[in-house]
Amino acid sequence: MSKIWFITGATRGIGAAIAKAALAAGDCVVATGRRHEALERAFGPDSERVLTLALDVTHDAQVGAAVNAAVAMFGRIDVLVNNAGYGNLGFFEETTDAEARAQYDTNLFGLMNVTRAVLPFMRQRRSGRIFNISSVGGLVGGPAGTLYCATKFAVEGFSESLAAEVAPFGIHVTVVEPGFFRTDFLDETSVQYGSRRVDDYAEASAQLRAFWDSRNHSQAGDPAKLGLALVELADHDRPPLRFAAGSDAVAMIDDKIDRLRAELHAWRKLSETTDADDAPQLASASGAVWR
Repeated sequence: MSKIWFITGATRGIGAAIAKAALAAGDCVVATGRRHEALERAFGPDSERVLTLALDVTHDAQVGAAVNAAVAMFGRIDVLVNNAGYGNLGFFEETTDAEARAQYDTNLFGLMNVTRAVLPFMRQRRSGRIFNISSVGGLVGGPAGTLYCATKFAVEGFSESLAAEVAPFGIHVTVVEPGFFRTDFLDETSVQYGSRRVDDYAEASAQLRAFWDSRNHSQAGDPAKLGLALVELADHDRPPLRFAAGSDAVAMIDDKIDRLRAELHAWRKLSETTDADDAPQLASASGAVWR
């Protein structure tokens, strides 16, 4: 049976590529984005297999209306792809509180808004797939990624916790961690930079911008191939909790795991001195309770 996909940020880039891959596989797609005319250019007029809807994920009323329209037309949502987002790539002191909040509003709270609206329908059917598009920057931080990486690290924690909550209802959550993909992410129409100038960061900031400009549209990742990969994952009975997309993401995450393990072992003895004298001996580690 064909699946019903609900995709945010489907106007271009990875979101559009996922939508096209799902359609090519014979599935139906609800493609959403802030500019409806751009969706119509990408997918044509609505049909029995395509519904295009204007949606700003930061607006609760629009989110509810879009999800209800999708269910009214197709009867269900089988696969949710939370892809809407953008990057603010300024050094932290170059950014403002308003810029930080705007980054969170789209990349994290917008994702939560859509998930909150879709979950009741998936729970009712006791089935569903959720793909939260994070980034390799959700596991590996770097200079000028303070705001963007902070939101993507949050998406990782949200997704891992949500996966445990909804698993009893037959709902699978996969957080997708793309490396550098050949999209419009670094275009002036998408990427944002901190609006404050701090002289101590000026040279490093200029160098990073020049580097990103030189990489724009020549990145290793192919959005069409990522779309195909997600269509394949949507068919798996036991999809992964995390999916690294691209050889660069795999290499960066591999390195992060090695560094985490080395640091953990280097400070293990001191870490263990913080246990109470009468602390119980745990048979195994668990993430169910933290404090």
